[in-house]
Amino acid sequence: MQPQSPSSAVAATRWLAVGSLVGLIVLGLAWEMWLAPLRPGGSWLALKVLPLVVPLAGLYKNRMYTYRWVSLMIWLYFTEGVVRAWSDALPLGRALAGIEIVLCLMLFVACAMHVRLRLRDARTARAAVPLETSIP
Repeated sequence: MQPQSPSSAVAATRWLAVGSLVGLIVLGLAWEMWLAPLRPGGSWLALKVLPLVVPLAGLYKNRMYTYRWVSLMIWLYFTEGVVRAWSDALPLGRALAGIEIVLCLMLFVACAMHVRLRLRDARTARAAVPLETSIP
């Protein structure tokens, strides 16, 4: 039996997840190194993007487990965005935090929908396979 190709909705959620994760990595580096660093010339806080690099391969390779744990891990970055949007003195910092919040929400929704759609597709494919009723 040949594996099915993923539906267009599953493929779309995959690319939305990968795109928003890459967006968070780029935003985090740009924010802490050039746009609005905590200290002039860059900040060690740029290292916060390293945990975001880890799941890139798993999302790209379409590993279900990665989608599940990323949907939980992303709430740490969402919380950072909310705190910095509320407390940052610079308007640019608050705007960047707002972008971080939106990217985190996009990533969470993409991961949750991806898992849900893949499980639904697997259930549908399993139901379509005829059961053997003959006893040898």
